Amino acid sequence: MLEKGQKAPDFRLPTPEGEISLSQFKGKKVVLYFYPKDDTPGCTKEACGFRDVYDQILARGAVVIGVSADSVTSHEKFKKKYGLPFYLASDESHSVLEAYGAWGEKNMYGKRYFGIIRSTYVIDENGTIIAVFPKVSPEKHAHEILALL
Repeated sequence: MLEKGQKAPDFRLPTPEGEISLSQFKGKKVVLYFYPKDDTPGCTKEACGFRDVYDQILARGAVVIGVSADSVTSHEKFKKKYGLPFYLASDESHSVLEAYGAWGEKNMYGKRYFGIIRSTYVIDENGTIIAVFPKVSPEKHAHEILALL
C-alpha cells in the first residue's frame, strides 16, 4: 500500500460518464476508494454511505471516486439502482488497483485467492496522499471520511 505523504499515482480510467484522470481533479481533494464488487452487500452499504453524505463531502471541496474491476456497464447499473452521484471507475486490467496496493492475496474460509482489498486514500489538492485507510468498515466509512475532511 502507498503511504501518507507520497504522491498519488495518476491514472486514466473509464466511467459511465466518460474517461477520468486523477490529475483532472487538481485543486480539489479526492476520496479514492477501492471496493470488491458492484451490488454486493458490503459494497452497497459503503457506496450508499458515500451517497448519503456526498453533498457534505462536496461542500468540503472534495470529490469521491470508487474503483473496482467491474465493467462500465455494471457501474452504470449500480449507480442507477442506488442513485449514486459520484464517479465509479472501471479497472478491469487491475493496473490502478495494483499501483495503489488494492489488489492482493485474500483469505476467506481458509481459501487463499487474489482480489480487491477494500481500502481508501484521501488525496489533497496537489496530489499528495493525506490519509490511508487500509481496512474499511463499509457501514461507518463515509462518516469517517467526512470527519477527516
